[in-house]
Amino acid sequence: MVHNPRVLLICNNEGVSAYLMEHLVKEGSNAVFLESTFQRALQVLRHDSFDVIVLDLSNSQPDGPVGLIKGLKEKDANLVIIGFLEEPHPELERELYDGGVYDFIKKPIDVWKLNFLIRKGAELHAILLGQKKLIETLRESNSALEKQITFLSTRIEESTKNLSRLYENLRSTYMRTIKVLAQTIDARDHYTHSHSENVAKYAVAIAEQLGLSTREIETIREACELHDLGKIGVDDSILSKPSSLTPYEWQQIRKHPVIATQILEPLTFLSDVIELVGQHHEHYDGLGYPEGRSGDDIRLGARIIHLADAYESMRSVRPYRKTPLTKEEAIKEISKNRGTQFDPVVVEAFLAIVDKF
Repeated sequence: MVHNPRVLLICNNEGVSAYLMEHLVKEGSNAVFLESTFQRALQVLRHDSFDVIVLDLSNSQPDGPVGLIKGLKEKDANLVIIGFLEEPHPELERELYDGGVYDFIKKPIDVWKLNFLIRKGAELHAILLGQKKLIETLRESNSALEKQITFLSTRIEESTKNLSRLYENLRSTYMRTIKVLAQTIDARDHYTHSHSENVAKYAVAIAEQLGLSTREIETIREACELHDLGKIGVDDSILSKPSSLTPYEWQQIRKHPVIATQILEPLTFLSDVIELVGQHHEHYDGLGYPEGRSGDDIRLGARIIHLADAYESMRSVRPYRKTPLTKEEAIKEISKNRGTQFDPVVVEAFLAIVDKF
C-alpha cells in the first residue's frame, strides 16, 4: 500500500479545485499539488514525479482530451491518470482508455470513490515502477553477460582447440539460467504450472508431422520453453484476474512477447528462438499482436507454437475459466478458426496427431 500518495490535480475551475484540494487531503491523506493549466503541469512533470494525475477533461485544450492524455504519456508512459467529465461519453471514454487513462469519474464528483481510485492507482503506479526497475536490471545483467561472452569469445579464439567446448558450455549455462527464469513464470501459480512444457510437447509433435529438420524442431522446443518469459513484466493481479480485463490491462498483457525479446536480445546465439518468441501471438489473418503480422510473414515455428499454446490453454484451468474445454471442444474451436487465427497447414498437421495426446 502506498502511504500519502502524491497527486497532481490539473483543473482550471477554482470552485472544483478548492473542493477537491480540501477533501482529497483531509479524507484521503493525499499530498495534493494543483496546476490550473496543462502547459504548467507538463513543466512540473519535467522535474517532479507523482503517483496519480487527476485531470479535468471537461474543459480541455485545443488538442482535446485525447491530445492531453497523449501529452502526459509522452512525459512518462507509466503515469496513472484519472479523468473526470461533465457527463458520460462512452465513445470518448473508450478512446481515452486505449490512450492510457486508468479510470474516469463523473460530475458531481464522489470524493470517496475518487480517493479509492487514487489509492488503487498509486498501488498500480508502484507496481509499474517496480516492473520497470526489474526490466532495467535484467537488461543491465544481459548487457554484462554479453560483454562476458564477447570477452570469452576473444579468449577462446586464441585457443581453437577449446572453442567449441567452451562456447557450448557457456551457451548451456545461459540457457539453463533463462529456462529456470521461464519456469518460475509458469510456477507463480497452479494455473500455469507445466504450461510451457505442455506447449513444447504439442508443438514438437506438430513440427515432426510437418517434416521439419532436427535443428528446426529443437529451435521450436527452446522457444516454447521461453515463450512466456515476458510475463515477468506483467503484474500478477492481471495474469490471475478472474474477470474481464480492461483495455489498459490488455495493453499490459500484449506487451509480454516484446518484453521477452528485449530480455533475450543480448543472447545473440538465440536469434532464431527470439524471433519465434516475439511472434507466437501473431494470427494468420493479421489480427494478432504485437506487430499484426499475417500469413507467411509469421515464422512457421511461431505459427506452430501459437496453435500449441492455444490448445494447451483451452485444455487447462485458468482464472477466467474454472472448467477446461474437453478435447473434442478444443479441437472444434481450433478447426473453426482455421485460416483466421491459425495457419490451415498447421491445423491439418495438428488434427493428424492430436489423438496421440
